[in-house]
Amino acid sequence: MKRWLISTLALFLAVTASAQPAGKNPAQVLEVRKIWDAGAHNAFTDLIRWKNVWWCTFREADDHVGGDGKIRVLTSVDGQKWESAAWVGEEGVDLRDPKFSITPDGRLMIVCGGSLYVGKGYRGRQSRVLFSNDGRTWTKPVKVLSSGEWLWRVIWHDGKAYGTAYDSNYYRVPASEDLVRSQGEWTLKLFRSDDGVKWELVSPMEVSGQPNETTVRFLANGDLMAMVRRESGTKKGWIGLTRAPYTQWTWYESDHQFGGPNFIQLPNGSLVAGTRDYTVAGKHTTLVGWLQPQGIEPLATLPSSGDNSYPGLVLHEDVLWVSYYSSHEGKTSIYLAKLKLP
Repeated sequence: MKRWLISTLALFLAVTASAQPAGKNPAQVLEVRKIWDAGAHNAFTDLIRWKNVWWCTFREADDHVGGDGKIRVLTSVDGQKWESAAWVGEEGVDLRDPKFSITPDGRLMIVCGGSLYVGKGYRGRQSRVLFSNDGRTWTKPVKVLSSGEWLWRVIWHDGKAYGTAYDSNYYRVPASEDLVRSQGEWTLKLFRSDDGVKWELVSPMEVSGQPNETTVRFLANGDLMAMVRRESGTKKGWIGLTRAPYTQWTWYESDHQFGGPNFIQLPNGSLVAGTRDYTVAGKHTTLVGWLQPQGIEPLATLPSSGDNSYPGLVLHEDVLWVSYYSSHEGKTSIYLAKLKLP
C-alpha cells in the first residue's frame, strides 16, 4: 500500500504537470451562448454526448430551493439549436441536481436528489434514478439508497455503477416537525451497483469538514479519483485517490473551495475541472481549470456571477464543451461554452 501511495502521488503530479504548460496559458473561449431560460429558476446542469447527439439536463423550479423542482432535458444535433426533449416531475417532490450517465446496455440514466417540503419546512430527501432509451421518454423516478442519503453523481466502469452519497445528518425539531441540518460531521460513502437501482456500500470516505457534493472518475490506469466539496472548517475542497477494491483513500486538501465540482480526464492524461470559484470575496463565478493536487490552475472564468456554476464537461473533437448556469444577466439561465485548451 505504501508503495502504491507513493507511485499514485507521483503519477498524479506527473499528469497534472503535463497538463499545465509553461507560461500558464489560458484557454481560448470560442463561444458562450444561452440555451435555456424558460423556467423561473434554471440551474444545476449536466452535459453528455449520446447517440451522436448532445443532451443537457438541469432543474427547473420557482427558486434555488423549495417547491416541486422538475428535471428538464434538452437535446441538440449541432450544439447551436436546442429543443426540449423531456420534462420530468414527481408530485410533491423537488427533483434536484440531475446527472447523466450511460448504462452498459446503452440507456441514458439520470440520478437526482428528491427533497420534500411542507410549506417552507424541510421534511427529508431520498435520491432517485430514471432511465431512457431515446432521451425523450423516461421511466418514473425510483428511490435508491436510504432516506437522507444523496447520491450525487453516477459513473459506470467495467459494467458496474459507482457513486458517492452524502448524508448531512438532519434532525427533527419536535415543536414543528421540521428537519434542521446538523452542525456536526456529515458522512460520505462510496457505493456500487450492478443495475443503478440496487446499491451496496464499497467504503466510507473519511473526509472531515461536512463533505457533500462529490464527483468520482476512473482514471486511465483504473484508479478512482474524487473531487469533494466541504461546508465547514477551511471549506477547501478535498481530492482523493484510491485503487481497487476502492476501500482505502488518500486525501489532499486543495487551495480552492469547490461548488458543484466536476472533472474529466483528457486523452493525454490531463485532468480538467469545473467548479464555482470563491477566490474573489463577494463575487462567485464559474471556473474551468487544470485539476492539480493543490487545487485548480485557472484556464478560464466563464461569464457568470451570483447564483451559478454546476458545470457539465465533455471533450469533443479537441474542444471542451461546458454547460453551466448563471444569474449574471439577471435571471438564472442555462449556458453553453466552448473552450480550446492550450
